[in-house]
Amino acid sequence: MALLEVQNLRVHFPVKAGLLRRARESVKAVDGVGFRLAAGETLGLVGESGCGKTTLGRAVARLIELTAGSIVFDGEEISRLNGARLRARRHGFQMIFQDPYNSLNPRMTVEQIVGEALDIHQLAPTADARRQRIAGLLQSVGLDAGHAQRYPHEFSGGQRQRLGIARALAVEPKLIVCDEPVSALDVSVQAQIINLLQDLQQQRGLAYLFIAHDLAVVEHISRRVMVMYLGKTVEWAEAKAIIHSPKHPYTQALISAVPVVDPASKRARLLLPGDVPSPIHPPGGCPFHPRCPVAEARCRVDPPALREVTPGHWAACHLAK
Repeated sequence: MALLEVQNLRVHFPVKAGLLRRARESVKAVDGVGFRLAAGETLGLVGESGCGKTTLGRAVARLIELTAGSIVFDGEEISRLNGARLRARRHGFQMIFQDPYNSLNPRMTVEQIVGEALDIHQLAPTADARRQRIAGLLQSVGLDAGHAQRYPHEFSGGQRQRLGIARALAVEPKLIVCDEPVSALDVSVQAQIINLLQDLQQQRGLAYLFIAHDLAVVEHISRRVMVMYLGKTVEWAEAKAIIHSPKHPYTQALISAVPVVDPASKRARLLLPGDVPSPIHPPGGCPFHPRCPVAEARCRVDPPALREVTPGHWAACHLAK
């Protein structure tokens, strides 16, 4: 049984206009996405800015409400939980945010930041047990337990992200949604954080939904990769298959933009014309057809189904083979 199963997930944000501020249209941020994630697995989620990656991650973590669809976590439907019932389940899934500077309360000490989750879920019966638990969490992410009384501004960006990871680990989750956790960090620090996440995954059996725009990072940490465009899934497969044999023209363009060190392995750059269409008024047929270099007449009319092009490799493209 999958740890996480998402079916036909939709998140639409109303756009209010007019004197009475009525919702007349909606932004289709996520529009019919589904996937499964096993315990201890990492699923990479990639795409351009504005494609719906972060919205999907926040919906899975139940930080925003769903418009439609189903989220089954550890055998329980959680998409309609709220209040005390949702709070009781939150220890199973946590989130690491993109910006390590704004995701930590500057007025709270490290002990308060990490210990807050322990207090909410009543995981430390005594004050001494609480201090020991916080010290252990800090050490597990490579920080000095003696820094528990410091404030976030006293740490570097990489250290702050380690604090965010420690906070997520405090409730012993089974799933962590990682929303571009290394994009705001220096390259050398990125490698340290990625290695830390992999070590923690092996030690604790964690599952990651890893959101990123850097395909090199995604290939390194993920077993499978899902590519999104304009709120929809356009391709998913094993990470190596996505990187080395992409089927969808959009994925091919993303991979062609990845810098390579070896000139012999340099790919021809595929430049996409225009900008991403508005998610308020997405194009008919294939959502990618206005920018697709190989689009045909049927692509403008018939929405392509996500189909298995080769064993284990799925793409939403009429021409993929």
